[in-house]
Amino acid sequence: MRARRPALEIKSDAELVGMRAAGMVVAEIHAVMREAVTAGTTGRDLDALARRELKERGATSNFLGYHGFPATVCVSVNDVVVHGIPNDVPFRDGDIVSIDFGAVVDGWHGDAAVTLPVGDVSDDVARMLSDCEDALWAGIAAMRPGRRLREIGTAVERLVQSRGDYGIVEEYGGHGIGTAMHQDPHVMNYRTRRRGPKLQPGLCLAVEPMITLGDPATYTLDDDWTVKTTDGAWAAHFEHSVAVTSDGPYVLTALDPPSDDREH
Repeated sequence: MRARRPALEIKSDAELVGMRAAGMVVAEIHAVMREAVTAGTTGRDLDALARRELKERGATSNFLGYHGFPATVCVSVNDVVVHGIPNDVPFRDGDIVSIDFGAVVDGWHGDAAVTLPVGDVSDDVARMLSDCEDALWAGIAAMRPGRRLREIGTAVERLVQSRGDYGIVEEYGGHGIGTAMHQDPHVMNYRTRRRGPKLQPGLCLAVEPMITLGDPATYTLDDDWTVKTTDGAWAAHFEHSVAVTSDGPYVLTALDPPSDDREH
């Protein structure tokens, strides 16, 4: 018998409003943490900040306790790709810090990540951050109704390869998101032969490319969470939760642009 394809969670317009509410909480708290990433700050500082901000907004963490994860935010420094556990080691000028954070509001999940420089970083590191973020937006741009899932990974890979000799981490990728943080389908960051399901309005995906300055091979520390590059190369990770709509992709975890209230 042919294996049955997993059902995808398709949201109604009303449910997308709930997804946007969760996404806005994620975006707002990311903005607060972004300002806190300076030399001398620690991962535990960011975790405490995220907990406080969640409480103030009446939201809960979808990271804390997830398969035993001990914090509300993943803080991954330099050669840590993803899933870093916050610790008391201060950030230093020249480091890069990935912040992966999510929230739950009224049962709906949001999830986003960004990699930030601490002070001044080398030119090649700065370019990697910029190129990885551009790869994220390339993948998001491919999220249009009627297209296939694999077009997201193809767009990410094409952008990354056009910018330099980066490693694309293949062991980890994006995912569906909605009433759970991780849902089908898995969203790969590279070309595949399998087309995957058609994208349709109401499908929400977390797109999250991860690239390195060296070999993309990784290993996991004994804490069963922290993922590092095998060769010690530094890595970047960017992510947004995005809804497919009839008009194209709608980024759920980005802040609204400032309104222009000036008279014309």
